[in-house]
Amino acid sequence: MAEIVNCRDVEKTFIKGKEAVEVLTGINLTVDEGDFLALMGPSGSGKTTLLNLIGGLDHPTAGTVSVSGSNLNELSSSALAKWRSVNIGFIFQFYNLLPVLNARRNVELPLLLTKLSRSQRIKNAATALEIVGLSDRAKHKPGELSGGEQQRVAIARAIVADPALLVCDEPTGDLDRDTADEILELLELLNRDHGKTIIIVTHDPKAANHAQRTLYMDKGKLVEEVAA
Repeated sequence: MAEIVNCRDVEKTFIKGKEAVEVLTGINLTVDEGDFLALMGPSGSGKTTLLNLIGGLDHPTAGTVSVSGSNLNELSSSALAKWRSVNIGFIFQFYNLLPVLNARRNVELPLLLTKLSRSQRIKNAATALEIVGLSDRAKHKPGELSGGEQQRVAIARAIVADPALLVCDEPTGDLDRDTADEILELLELLNRDHGKTIIIVTHDPKAANHAQRTLYMDKGKLVEEVAA
């Protein structure tokens, strides 16, 4: 199976005042197409930083990050933004929905960066909402939706451009257990039935159990693999 993510000797250092803080050290990671990977570890272990590098939201200080055949180190900021809009779907703990827009229009937002016609954007947004089970809530604004429904809208927005890779940062962290399980089952469906490769950062062992494999991070390093 072809690999979709390849991180080699990745390091990330942030400068805080006069101090250099090493957040990632010697990260080597390969993720194959169709994988569902959970990244676990304590706060400050570097999980989100690694996820941001894979998603093209930041550059490594050293090493290389290649995703879907593109070396992200070599892309300019504008090229990287365009690349993200096609290749990556982002799902966060907080839904980042625009309160003045209804669900369909929130889902449609990423497509405004494409050359699709308005009618095609509307059609694609409707399809994404159907996949997450919210066709009947398309005209509701975020304030009229439950937390679980808002996260489903956020997932629909993440998949509307049909990216190969979904990166999820604590996607169930703001939800109760039952609703969290529903969201995780939806991610499993996207992985199993729609071929999405998924990387999820989580503190929750029950969330990690939905993944095919789990890697553990501590102090900026991948330290062990836990059987799923």
